[in-house]
Amino acid sequence: MIKPHGSDSLNALLIENETDRKRLLDNAVRLPTLMLNSAAAANLVMLGAGYFNPLKGFMGLSDALSICESLHTTSGLFWPVPVINLVRDKPSFGAGSKIALLDPNVDGHPIMAVMEVSAVERVTDEQLCIMSAEIFGTEDSNHPGVATFNGLGHYLISGDVQVLSLSYFQADFPDTFRTAEQIRSEIDQRGWDKVVAFQTRNPMHRAHEELCRMAMERLNADGLVVHMLLGKLKSGDIPASVRDDCIRVMVDSYFPKNSVMITGYGFDMLYAGPREAILHAIFRQNMGATHLIVGRDHAGVGDYYGAFEAQEIFTQRVPDEALEIEIFSADHTAFSKTLGRVVMMNEVDGHSSDDFVLLSGTKVREMLSNGIAPPVEFSRPEVAKVLMDYYQIEGA
Repeated sequence: MIKPHGSDSLNALLIENETDRKRLLDNAVRLPTLMLNSAAAANLVMLGAGYFNPLKGFMGLSDALSICESLHTTSGLFWPVPVINLVRDKPSFGAGSKIALLDPNVDGHPIMAVMEVSAVERVTDEQLCIMSAEIFGTEDSNHPGVATFNGLGHYLISGDVQVLSLSYFQADFPDTFRTAEQIRSEIDQRGWDKVVAFQTRNPMHRAHEELCRMAMERLNADGLVVHMLLGKLKSGDIPASVRDDCIRVMVDSYFPKNSVMITGYGFDMLYAGPREAILHAIFRQNMGATHLIVGRDHAGVGDYYGAFEAQEIFTQRVPDEALEIEIFSADHTAFSKTLGRVVMMNEVDGHSSDDFVLLSGTKVREMLSNGIAPPVEFSRPEVAKVLMDYYQIEGA
């Protein structure tokens, strides 16, 4: 099986031994506490679940700035986006302290992890702007990722962590949320060698379905892992539970049995375009996938990124041998009225935009809200029904 990123074996930071976990929790209740923001809690879940292998905790300022500048930590590890814990108020504790990190997303704010604090550093406005501009490619506060990042605070708390909880994801998505090690184990049990991963934060329509099928056929893959984001999105996006239902009904109805694993991960969407595409590749390698589908405007939002920037960064800024996972680059896919099937738009000649079934997200939401199913060329009827039911309840 493909090796994890940066190490020979997976370094998940979740303490799973119940005796060790209870001992750490018993000691943690007497420690100084820090309430995490959602972004830091999401990073902690990814550290605990092994997706951020080989990291051992939250990065310090020098590593964060080095990554933004060069896509490498100060020690030389290839990494695209700082994994940091920013807070607004200067804490009372300092370097050398052991603290308990509290979950902001679960009632009662239980302890998520124990942290050995390496440093507490003040981040200047200039440094925040540098990081924001490099991570997101813009300083525009209308960008949802920029707005979130710039509101996290000016104090960066770094250090190794021992993770005690993966927040709400295991309880809320017991059939879908999986750690990197759990996915690796299932890939091994299925005997898959070549594995394609598909990243999604949306329901899967006909174009997504066919793109996955194209990748599997062209790569002669043994299986597909649909890996959906289960964390927080921007306002107006469809909730994870609804997306989960859409994907399951599509896979059950239109893919061969046992050819697809439906899984999810606990992370908040960054909308960081090219850099987030690299991050997606790293944690798909960590979970055992050999290939990641990177489509048009992957991990993008609005008009902040060029259509193929997320693909180009792999050839322009990812050094040879930095990653073992390979990228399946794809153009926009859509139903061709002329050919009567879903195609990759750059692979067909003699077509104008009128020859494709193309619907904007706004138009689709309007149709669903009015109880009108999108055309079958755009969305499978089973998927459309799940979405119409959701929008009818939302509009009630």
